[in-house]
Amino acid sequence: MRRTKAQSLRYQVEKWIAPTTQVHVTAFGHIRSGGPRYVCVETHQATGLHALFFFQHDDGYWNVYPPAGDQPQ
Repeated sequence: MRRTKAQSLRYQVEKWIAPTTQVHVTAFGHIRSGGPRYVCVETHQATGLHALFFFQHDDGYWNVYPPAGDQPQ
């Protein structure tokens, strides 16, 4: 599979958080054993601490929502 820039975690972080803002990865792992990966990034803004979770989907793309089968019921 050919990866594109839009698939990357870096691209999604820069899309949701200003690219010049410093971010820190505070958590990462799998939603469940052997399941999709997730990453939590935090940034300090004038308005306070902000955190976003990113989830990797089966197609390799990262999004701010979990894959369909892993969403809360």
